[in-house]
Amino acid sequence: MNCPNLKYITPIICLLSTGVFAQHAKTKPVTDLDYREYGGNKAGNRYTPLTQINKTNVKDLQVNWTYDTGDNTGGRGNDWQYQPIVVKGVMYVVTPRAKLVALDAATGKQIWIFDPAVTGKRPGGPVRCVTYWENGDDKRVIYNYGYVILEVNATTGEQIKTFGDDGLVDIHIGLKDNEVWGADPQKWGMRNTSPGAVYKDVYIVGSSMSEGQDAPPGYIQAFNVVTGKLLWVFHTIPLPGEYGYATWGKDSYKKLGAANDWTGLVIDDKRGIAYVSTGSSSVDFYGGIRPGMDLFANCIIALDAKTGKRLWHFQTIHHDMWDRDLPCPGNLITITRNGKRVDAIAQPTKDGLLFVLDRVTGKPLFPVKETKVPTTPALPGEHPWPTQPIPTLPKPFAMQELTEKTITDRTPEAHAYVLERYNNSLHGSKYMPPSEKGTLYFGFGGGAEWGGTAVDPKGIIYINANNMLWWQKMTDVAKRDAMASVTPGSALFNATCASCHGSNGGGANGGDGAQPYPVLTNVGDRLNRDQISSLLETGRGRMPSFQNVPKADRDQIVDFLLHTEKNVPAARNNAGKQRQTTPWSTPYQNNGTQQFRDNEGYPAMKAPWGTLNAINLNTGAYLWTVPFGEYPDLIAKGLPPTGTENHGGAVVTGGGLLFIAATYDENLRAFDTKTGKVIWKYKLPAGGFATPISYMVNGKQYVTIVCGGTRYNLKPGGTMLTFALPNK
Repeated sequence: MNCPNLKYITPIICLLSTGVFAQHAKTKPVTDLDYREYGGNKAGNRYTPLTQINKTNVKDLQVNWTYDTGDNTGGRGNDWQYQPIVVKGVMYVVTPRAKLVALDAATGKQIWIFDPAVTGKRPGGPVRCVTYWENGDDKRVIYNYGYVILEVNATTGEQIKTFGDDGLVDIHIGLKDNEVWGADPQKWGMRNTSPGAVYKDVYIVGSSMSEGQDAPPGYIQAFNVVTGKLLWVFHTIPLPGEYGYATWGKDSYKKLGAANDWTGLVIDDKRGIAYVSTGSSSVDFYGGIRPGMDLFANCIIALDAKTGKRLWHFQTIHHDMWDRDLPCPGNLITITRNGKRVDAIAQPTKDGLLFVLDRVTGKPLFPVKETKVPTTPALPGEHPWPTQPIPTLPKPFAMQELTEKTITDRTPEAHAYVLERYNNSLHGSKYMPPSEKGTLYFGFGGGAEWGGTAVDPKGIIYINANNMLWWQKMTDVAKRDAMASVTPGSALFNATCASCHGSNGGGANGGDGAQPYPVLTNVGDRLNRDQISSLLETGRGRMPSFQNVPKADRDQIVDFLLHTEKNVPAARNNAGKQRQTTPWSTPYQNNGTQQFRDNEGYPAMKAPWGTLNAINLNTGAYLWTVPFGEYPDLIAKGLPPTGTENHGGAVVTGGGLLFIAATYDENLRAFDTKTGKVIWKYKLPAGGFATPISYMVNGKQYVTIVCGGTRYNLKPGGTMLTFALPNK
């Protein structure tokens, strides 16, 4: 029965699914329902029991209020990925330029604004959410700003200067126990784009950095919420004597970094357990210096939230050579297995697998088979692991292997274009080791993405996924430099930037417009010297900071990009010395991973290119899979929806609706959770590459999403839209 005026008794979202209730049924009904955590609650469920907006009346949904940040103007767009939170009728939002704003959640009226520029620090990428904490009258908003953590009084908008060192905590502090990386920790590029999580008065947080040779270790850290004091550090690349040290080379901890939790984390508040999901170790695509399984890279790790002690871990990729970070936090849910209720964690991967584990023991709730995988051809010095864990259920939610039958047949010309690359590249198993020839892969960019999954209390998980094909090629650094006309700037660029932008900035294989990272051969047409210098120093969007590179060397990189460098080849040994700004220099480097598309810029394999999936975690069976997103020009030609690449997550409601934007076509959609049918959509002013939220204030249910654009070369935006049913 649909009850538009139903009042709710549960003030914290989705604790139904974790088996914990904030209030009992005897509690007086309330008319407000918060959305106070990244992912809705500490379990990361992205679910609300609200039913005022439901399948019957969602067609009447309309914009109730908007908030224009004034950011992302003048053609300089940041990738606005922010998910708002709502606490007691106040919405907290971080703008594309990293200002923290408090709004009346019912009207959008601004209450206060805080600009972190007053700290003298600079942002270091998108801010995906903030964390709220309170103890009596002490109410705080905690947010990550580049490599520092700030706290702001949630009532007044004033920075809390008693936190940390004059109001700041530097996340480099966790490196202090490493004899190499900790010797000069400020030298290394670290930042944090996803929020931490709070257990009582403990703020637990990961970090973000490149996965190149300049990446420091991505340790997990915990700080006291009130004082900012460092409480504990978990070494994701173990130090000598620690569990997991033997799964690396002897000196790996001195030379390698990353293995970081850049996605955020979830908390089992009842048990006091923090669950972190880590990414790959440096360097991406070449592991010659790290023989072994490489714990705790690519792991789900259960930590005691008070002490940081490891309780259990589960590794989803052994010795990662494919940049298959765990792309989002796990989702804590209670399901029925073999007739018993089991508290579980569900973790999706970039390559389309879903691991469902017992939350207490870490043991798989569906069988996981260690499967033999290819170990050749491998680069010299590489040590591929001979098996990889593959769950038997649920079945993969993204494409696993490319064959000639799966390449595009959209047009004869498109098929011929893709077939030529197919025939001239390595292809087959997604576990094939990277090579100098060039390989076609699934699994670099999703599968799942950082938007995460949503679940409902019945044990249904909803995952939006990408089926995108990538072409990747490795380069022998010494051969490349010996054959090139090496200038100081080009040597520095190729050591620092080529893994994303390709040798000399030309993109992978010269680039074809589908490069996920910009081709930089004519970057001077878009950015001036000061803008490029600023980007190298602070990073932006997916690009990390390169503050570890000395300013004189960064200036030479800028000269190279702007073609103002004197074209005098550097001595070979001099070029090598200039590259050596890190503890170790890789002999093989990614030449720029390219998203492979056809001659007209569409994905290179058969559709669907993006999907939305509903899976019953009690059984492992799919309820439905539908194409997600569309290309308007292909629809106009009479093609059925193909799905598109998508970035962002969903929120599921008790009204039987799933709200999600995320797609190339810039629409916010409402899906029927039982059928996967689209029953409402709205064209946003810019792409909604973030996760919407839903909450209730004064008896009225709202749905909010930020519209930031910028992905897929779309227009930028800086407006937040909030929807509601019309007043009767």
